[in-house]
Amino acid sequence: MSEPTPALQTPSQTVGPFYGYALPYAGGPELVPGYHPRAIRFHGTVTDGANEPILDALLEIWQADESGALVRELGSLDRDGFTFTGFGRCATTIAGHYTFTTLKPGAAGTAAPYILVTVFARGVTHHLFTRAYFAEDAALHEADAVLSSLPADRRDTLICVSEGIVGGAESYRFDIRVQGENETVFLDFDA
Repeated sequence: MSEPTPALQTPSQTVGPFYGYALPYAGGPELVPGYHPRAIRFHGTVTDGANEPILDALLEIWQADESGALVRELGSLDRDGFTFTGFGRCATTIAGHYTFTTLKPGAAGTAAPYILVTVFARGVTHHLFTRAYFAEDAALHEADAVLSSLPADRRDTLICVSEGIVGGAESYRFDIRVQGENETVFLDFDA
């Protein structure tokens, strides 16, 4: 009797573009209500290698709360206006734009405050991970293991641009370039 052939993983295939109707849910981009006294607007545009907007991308964010704690509360799909879960999901608009209403995260351990962003999009066989850091935390950036490991000329692709107060909330812009010149740094968690 011969040895069985070992099973091999089949290659990934692009799924979609149906993220825009299958996964978004009511309140998904609103981790806190817009009237929350410390709410921030976290937004940007997702573009492809030709600098064209990706109109059917889906973004998820995961983040610590204001004190730097990773919250383990349930309730991401049924927001109650009080419980901060640290998770949000948003589809891009026809212009490739996304907007989340959330809190500015605190530092978790030795990491500088950041928002973990996951991008799902057409033509992307595996979702992409990146981080959005805040310029005002520059003193903590050198101690952050991920950010400090990047070449200095690539770090700025992970830094939000502060736009000041817009519509009553502090606004941070984080544009994501999927490929090409000034491509956003994406992280590999397979190791």
